[in-house]
Amino acid sequence: MDIENRARVQWACRRGMRELDISIMPFFEYEYDTLSDSDKKIFIRLLESDDPDLFNWMMNHGEPADPELKRMVHLIQQRNQQRGPVAF
Repeated sequence: MDIENRARVQWACRRGMRELDISIMPFFEYEYDTLSDSDKKIFIRLLESDDPDLFNWMMNHGEPADPELKRMVHLIQQRNQQRGPVAF
């Protein structure tokens, strides 16, 4: 997936699981454009993960083995926490 194809990345953020949508969509909407190209690529790699894995990682029931994905999960959690609740 091309990091510049914002519409496609946004579509990939929609998971159909409320807990994931609440975590991933606000991060995409508020933070994606500020990420470096390398972090955008890591974010896209994260989106290629299976929903059960993403859910576990976002809910702190485990973490990715890949250090880059682990860093991205923590970044998403940190930025979402700093921003606070977002109306969905």
